Amino acid sequence: MLYKETLRTNKRDEMIDITTNVKSMVKKSGIKNGIVYVYCPHTTAGITINENADPDVKHDMLMRLDEVYPWEHPKYRHAEGNSASHLKTSTVGNSQVIMIDNGELVLGTWQGIYFCEFDGPRIRTYYLKVVNG
Repeated sequence: MLYKETLRTNKRDEMIDITTNVKSMVKKSGIKNGIVYVYCPHTTAGITINENADPDVKHDMLMRLDEVYPWEHPKYRHAEGNSASHLKTSTVGNSQVIMIDNGELVLGTWQGIYFCEFDGPRIRTYYLKVVNG
């Protein structure tokens, strides 16, 4: 089953926890054992899995990505001026694969699934593909 989800981002850089929505779509699919692909079709946004217990983790990740890929750099050549967002997306990646066991996502105790915005605010989409297996 393929689901298309839409969300609104509010900042240039932010990480939005989509774990609850992914769990809901897996439940809706009725698939008890398999995998779910979470895919972002944008070149300036991505999907990652990381800690969802302490909000400082998101802050620290975004801060460090900004340090590694500053928004402005004298050698950037991309005409749109958002080279940093493309670099961040390539670093984070645009998809994750999560196993489903007995109807539940197989995630660690502190793990959550995040939509990562690097060129917002915007209205974004991501896809979930739930596969039996």
